Amino acid sequence: MDTRSFIDVIVFVAGGLLFPIISFGIARLLAPHNPTPEKLTTYECGVPVIGDSRVRFPVHYYVFALLFVVFDVETAFLYPWAVVFKQLGLFALVEALIFIAILVVGLVYAWKKKVLRWV
Repeated sequence: MDTRSFIDVIVFVAGGLLFPIISFGIARLLAPHNPTPEKLTTYECGVPVIGDSRVRFPVHYYVFALLFVVFDVETAFLYPWAVVFKQLGLFALVEALIFIAILVVGLVYAWKKKVLRWV
């Protein structure tokens, strides 16, 4: 490996770090900053706020969202496999079935733990 590829990566990472820092810095310098008690209140679409804005949400909502992401990613992994299915052969079919079986085991586990109940 030559040093050119490392330099490219370093420049890319530096640009990725510096761009938001510089953008937020310029916005901080140019934007007006007039905090008032009215501006610092929680906004709920015009509805008056009742209580504190920091409330505890049940964990099962978070787990439900994570399960959605897992099965959404499953679809993203299976689509390219389905496109080239004929070229891959029987071995790839077995691999895909194992992959789906692992996901089904996770789904059954979540079902048994009653994570999928919204109430």
